[in-house]
Amino acid sequence: MSDSKILETFPNPAPSRDYIIEHTHHEFTSVCPMTGHPDFATITVRYVADKICVELKSLKYYVLSYRNVGIYQEHATARLAQDLFKALGPKRLSIRTIYNMRGGFDTTCTVSLPG
Repeated sequence: MSDSKILETFPNPAPSRDYIIEHTHHEFTSVCPMTGHPDFATITVRYVADKICVELKSLKYYVLSYRNVGIYQEHATARLAQDLFKALGPKRLSIRTIYNMRGGFDTTCTVSLPG
């Protein structure tokens, strides 16, 4: 199971400014709960920090914690957004997942918070 407790933070160096922080990870993997086959995706985390920012190594380990999790693509995107929003308390956050083709379909999911 994925573990949001892995996420570490540090103080936002410019909390009075609304600047966009964007992280992209090209090696997200989870498992389709229906077939057991792996799902591969590129994830983009985009947020405007309030008081804290996410530490990158902990974000990497958090994303890697999905490796053996049986979860639908849409649910994975929503859970990533919910966990990061809870951990960071940002002004705005969006998660975009672009999944590799499976069964002839490309799938892109986006969740934005607050909604």
